Amino acid sequence: MGEVLLDALIDSLKIFPFLFLMYLLIEILEHRTNIGHNSNVLRGRLAPLLGAAVGIIPQCGFSVMAAKLYDKRLIRTGTVLAVFLATSDEALILLLTSGTAAVAVMPLIAVKFAVAVAVGYAANGICRREKLEELSEGEEVHGSACGHDHEGEGDSAVKRYVVHPLLHSLQIFAYLLVVNVAFGILIYYVGEANIAAFLDSTVWLQPLIASVVGLIPNCASSVLITGAFIDGYLTFGAMVAGLCVNAGLGFVVLFKNIKSWRRSLVLLAVMFAVGTAAGYAATGVMQLFGL
Repeated sequence: MGEVLLDALIDSLKIFPFLFLMYLLIEILEHRTNIGHNSNVLRGRLAPLLGAAVGIIPQCGFSVMAAKLYDKRLIRTGTVLAVFLATSDEALILLLTSGTAAVAVMPLIAVKFAVAVAVGYAANGICRREKLEELSEGEEVHGSACGHDHEGEGDSAVKRYVVHPLLHSLQIFAYLLVVNVAFGILIYYVGEANIAAFLDSTVWLQPLIASVVGLIPNCASSVLITGAFIDGYLTFGAMVAGLCVNAGLGFVVLFKNIKSWRRSLVLLAVMFAVGTAAGYAATGVMQLFGL
């Protein structure tokens, strides 16, 4: 058992430097990118396309920002769905730092982007009479990584570019360590052959299970789903399902508005249905081509 824990720790530590580097780059991007002060960018005909492109960027601050804009009726339903469906939280970062599983990054981005754009335009078409409000003069809407608001422009360079990325990296490292330990213990007691046989028998159930896990509004759910794929416990289709449903803390922001709980529940149901369907479609294609 001690060897299992040591292996899990070593595997997690190998990724930590890359996590810090990625979050440093994201911190720079977040500091220099502010769509929230100009919501008109996400209101025109290209809104779902731009929303999906923004959502692909691996940080959940954009889903938080989109939720805030939507709650203020500054963007349309299809646009917020496009952002949510494209959002992958920590998934892309973990895949990029995982070695062989990194080949799944581009297919994942392609599938999620296509689904996000298609659903976004479809929803905006259905809700074409949706009335929008205007952003008040001088008002801005912000969203930070994992929903943790920074202290603002007063943040020192060290705090912004060292402390914040380091704390976020440590958080994801902790999640990843827990996942690696859990899978290590599972292999130790159950055996790889038994696990492989079980997974083969549940291929068509995995997208549904992953979608349920993806509903958990936390970085941990995307880490769990992605970690399970990297370690061979989930199919690509299941990962697609779970990560399409997962929208970071976007739904936490929406459900804070008690008066609009029905609207938020409908959006959640749509996300779940679309994500699960996308997962089954991806699984079908993979099975068809023997991948």
